[in-house]
Amino acid sequence: MRSIVVVVGYAAAGLAAIAAGVLAFAWFGSEARRNRIIPVNVAPIALATSPADIERGRYLYETRGCQQCHGPNGAGRVVIDDDGLLVRAPNITPAVGTATSFFGPLDWVRLLRHGVKPDGRPALIMPSEEYARMTDREIGQLIGYVRSLPAVEGQTAEIQLPLTAQLLYATGFMTDAAARIDHDAPAPPPIEPAVTQAYGDHVADICRNCHNAALSGGPIPVAPGDWPDAANLTPGEGGVMARYADRDAFAEMLKTGLRPDGTPIKVMPFGMLKKLDETDVAALHLFLTSLPAKKTGDL
Repeated sequence: MRSIVVVVGYAAAGLAAIAAGVLAFAWFGSEARRNRIIPVNVAPIALATSPADIERGRYLYETRGCQQCHGPNGAGRVVIDDDGLLVRAPNITPAVGTATSFFGPLDWVRLLRHGVKPDGRPALIMPSEEYARMTDREIGQLIGYVRSLPAVEGQTAEIQLPLTAQLLYATGFMTDAAARIDHDAPAPPPIEPAVTQAYGDHVADICRNCHNAALSGGPIPVAPGDWPDAANLTPGEGGVMARYADRDAFAEMLKTGLRPDGTPIKVMPFGMLKKLDETDVAALHLFLTSLPAKKTGDL
């Protein structure tokens, strides 16, 4: 009997040691990745100054994800607080002491196009790969608008990763935007808003972080456990675009968050999607309905 107790005790001690090792590896490994230095060459971009370009920057801020995280006035807010994952986006107005109050033009470009902070560390849970696909003019318009925001008091940044996310990040199975961006890639060529497949492909960059590069859907990276898989946006079997063969039905879904049968769609960022203008909606619909059919999750 005593030998059994001893064996059980050793086993329990061993399991405790393994658990401690896993916790230590997850914490130290994730912290090391969060604090690594990423050297990048930052090309200067002309910042918007004209009222028309500043207004276009406002539109991009509202429809390309910035407002979803940083709020309508840039003061920041809690984006996710679920299942041990906390993401609080920071105040990005020019108020004293905010995360961006000391930013110069190159600091903004480094963050948006490369996903790298002014001190060289990666910006965690910042969708910079989307902004890296913006044209220089769009980046300049967006920065010009954000720099014009009134200074307000707001939130400081805070990110808390659950153990599973720390492990995935420490081992490289979960990556930050800086690791996904080709930092030597040239800036995308200029493109003007128009109802074309090319411009629709450009607008679809707002979908790719969740629906994957091929827009075929599947599990969403760094998502709380109760989030559903992203829908397959390609035509054909398994895709959802058959419901929206009509452009008006597609536009209505983006505005209301409801499927044609009246059921609500979960998780989608309808706060920004409902603000897309007619050109963006029409171009996006044209592009999505022209894609080759893919099985869900295929790239």
